[in-house]
Amino acid sequence: MFEEPRPAVGQWYRGATGEAFEVVALDEDEGTAEIQYFDGALEEIDGDIWSEYGVQPVAPPEDWSGSLDIVLEDYGVDLERVRPDDWRDPLEMLER
Repeated sequence: MFEEPRPAVGQWYRGATGEAFEVVALDEDEGTAEIQYFDGALEEIDGDIWSEYGVQPVAPPEDWSGSLDIVLEDYGVDLERVRPDDWRDPLEMLER
């Protein structure tokens, strides 16, 4: 059985290891919770382990992309590079 704080699906926690994780599934009949770490790794733990973890609720991470494994190149644009050839002077259209 789970001790306080009881796991809740969608809630983020931090255990004794210091890693934040989210509860993604809960099976009350089996007494297990499936957790997902920020990097996307999944783990199933039972109520005994939950109490050994010494979990505390924490705020969700601000950077939601951790488990998505996205890098800047995946967006198809280089946001770091300035492209002066695409920039137009708004005063170009005026006659001198």
